[in-house]
Amino acid sequence: MVPPRNVVKIAVQMRDAIPQLIQLDQAKPLAAVLKEVCDAWSLPHSERYALQFADGHRRYITENNRTEIKNGSILCLSTAPDLEAERLLRGLQSESCEGRREALQHLVLLAPDMTFTREVISRDGLQRLGSIIEDGDDLGEVLALALRAFLELMEHGVVSWETLSIPFVRKVVCYVNMNLMDASVQPLALGLLESVTLSSPALGQLVKSEVPLDRLLVHLQVMNQQLQTKAMALLTALLQGASAAERKHMLDYLWQRNLRQFIYKVGRTRPGRPFPAPLLVAHTHTRELAVLQNIIHSAVPLGDEMAHHLYVLQALTLGLLEPRMRTPLDPYSQEQREQLQALRQAAFEPEGESLGTGLSADRRRSLCAREFRKLGFSVSDPYPAPCPCLKPGLLLFQRAGPFLSCLSPFPQNSNPAQDLERVPPGLLALDNMLYFSRHAPSAYSRFVLENSSREDKHECPFARSSIQLTVLLCELLHVGEPCSETAQDFSPMFFGQDQSFHELFCVSIQLLNKTWKEMRATQEDFDKVTQVVREQLARTLALKPSSLELFRTKVNALTYGEVLRLRQTERLHQEGTLAPPILELREKLKPELMGLIRQQRLLRLCEGTLFRKISSRRRQDKLWFCCLSPNHKVLQYGDVEEGVGPPAPESLPEQLPVADIRALLTGKDCPHVREKGSGKQNKDVCELAFSVSYDHGEEEAYLNFVAPSKREMG
Repeated sequence: MVPPRNVVKIAVQMRDAIPQLIQLDQAKPLAAVLKEVCDAWSLPHSERYALQFADGHRRYITENNRTEIKNGSILCLSTAPDLEAERLLRGLQSESCEGRREALQHLVLLAPDMTFTREVISRDGLQRLGSIIEDGDDLGEVLALALRAFLELMEHGVVSWETLSIPFVRKVVCYVNMNLMDASVQPLALGLLESVTLSSPALGQLVKSEVPLDRLLVHLQVMNQQLQTKAMALLTALLQGASAAERKHMLDYLWQRNLRQFIYKVGRTRPGRPFPAPLLVAHTHTRELAVLQNIIHSAVPLGDEMAHHLYVLQALTLGLLEPRMRTPLDPYSQEQREQLQALRQAAFEPEGESLGTGLSADRRRSLCAREFRKLGFSVSDPYPAPCPCLKPGLLLFQRAGPFLSCLSPFPQNSNPAQDLERVPPGLLALDNMLYFSRHAPSAYSRFVLENSSREDKHECPFARSSIQLTVLLCELLHVGEPCSETAQDFSPMFFGQDQSFHELFCVSIQLLNKTWKEMRATQEDFDKVTQVVREQLARTLALKPSSLELFRTKVNALTYGEVLRLRQTERLHQEGTLAPPILELREKLKPELMGLIRQQRLLRLCEGTLFRKISSRRRQDKLWFCCLSPNHKVLQYGDVEEGVGPPAPESLPEQLPVADIRALLTGKDCPHVREKGSGKQNKDVCELAFSVSYDHGEEEAYLNFVAPSKREMG
């Protein structure tokens, strides 16, 4: 006889007792089920007991989650959560250090369970843990366990981080700033301060004022990868919480203190010599090392969380360019007029010579305009006339000199400053051109003079190219865009040299000139050339070259001919699938191919995938694993520790029968995407999100995912 649908066959176990095999009626109250289980073992007072899942985090069974119990589930009988919380909190007050340690260990194990967490918090458990952390009587394992338990309880969001007291936060800061500290304590203290900074602006300011940047730099140079990651997490949290002016000041200081080298390079000290500042305040174990541990080129693979924080650091640093990118050139600014003049002089006037010595003012003005046109500015009239609407004073100003007259307000298309009034790129394009002329003067002069000697229609306009190229680089590098919550797409070469954006421009503008010649382009082909250059840069950046020199080598190897070949290959690949003979053959092979595809997909589902948990408050560093059971009947899933390989399916605590699945949702239809809103920063989450809806009793429930990458999503 087939049992009713709401009856499941399970096992219940208890220490030092023979397990019970029972049929659990889901319609029966949980208290009645507990009474029957306790009676079978002759246990009085069934209200003092509770059922837990035997695997995973040993979550308590409640009326809300009991539908997760499936056929074959193994449960265990344990102390009720309220009594267990009370017992462990009494253990925290034990005079014995061993007693407190044991209570904290059990607290850490049970803290991921929401039912248990509510019981602990309702009994002032956070305050008791806070007292242990503030007292700091034991700076070793007990303190580390207290910090871990505190973090686990706060992760549930039952209590706001803004409720923490200032003395408590200052004490945690003290642990971060200590020189001699247990290696397990400081990563947890840094993680706690990161959560505080992201969740409370007021307490974030306190953390910013109490934790010196030099101290975080010290943590970034140790051999402990977890400590490095948490230090970088707090650093990026502080930068994100700072105002634009404060962020610029902080980043300028960090670059001065060689943050880039700590991330990118390996530094060595000579025998018998001390570490350079700020390593004089480093950890005891760090002082004994002869090699300073970097991050990108470490022997240990870069973790996902560190990759995300490096992406954030790169995005915030590039974000400093946004004000220049959105500011148009002011033709009345003396400094900006002089910068434009310097561009012209670097290209056309030998050192020590001045423009048109001995020539009349009109002739000098004409020569100046022609040279700006040769630079690629849209100065079309070599003999501009004063604008009749100008006031007498401004007209005098216009005729004051050859350069000033070229840049004063002129009739349309006669002023080079007009080209830089477009935003973006605004003044950022001028910054790039000046950087190129000053740091690569030979290449700059060669670019301008080489194009000046060509026919007019074959000239590659330097200024116009620079302006468009700056826009292109800003788009490719997402300058000025909000930081994503999950992205890890940082470029290693960004940390390889100072002024990385300007250096990248110097390589790219020479690439554009090279591609222009390869395409034998004319002025009418300008847009086509920039499209090819965009493709060259995008393809090369996608390879994530480790240095600017490697980027230069790869992008120059991607010639116009190679781009055409790649385009043709991709086009043939696409068109080939639509050709009639291919379609006919495809129809014949379709049944066999579909069978192979189904088999491959089932194998991939059985292998499983690691997913990262994303909360609405901040990016978490927790992982969970999901796979299809070998018999293809249930989805098995559960939390896993970072750095641990994929778990065996039978060890996963949670199960979802495939028969209960209603639908697969993607993108904006997913409930966890709708909850997060529709801001730009959640665009990538939307693209990677999917949910499985399934029957949860009489209601519909969801299992929510965020795919690790677009490839995994596909």
